[in-house]
Amino acid sequence: MNYQFMDLESVDTEQLSLKKTLDIVCGKWRLFIVYQIGTEARRYGELRRMIPEVSEKVLVQELKSLVELGMIEKKIYGEVPPRVEYSLTTKALKVLPTLLKLTAIGEIFLEP
Repeated sequence: MNYQFMDLESVDTEQLSLKKTLDIVCGKWRLFIVYQIGTEARRYGELRRMIPEVSEKVLVQELKSLVELGMIEKKIYGEVPPRVEYSLTTKALKVLPTLLKLTAIGEIFLEP
């Protein structure tokens, strides 16, 4: 992109947008977690079973990061034993179709 004729403010906005995008999608497991949650509320145990390759420590860290980034919501129920559910935020649901399109990259490179 030729930034020579663009105003500095729009470049800064694009850079901030790209940085936020990379914060969300970078990380080995983040998109996989978002994909597994999808449009359903998921409990921690469900996610562990759905993504057996991820360690417990990493799953906890990634869930916490995704909550902080505003991608997922964590709902804690006041029950015994405690019940916690994770679901995508309204904003995340808006971008979910775009994120799912990223699988096309893998499909292309899996072709012989």
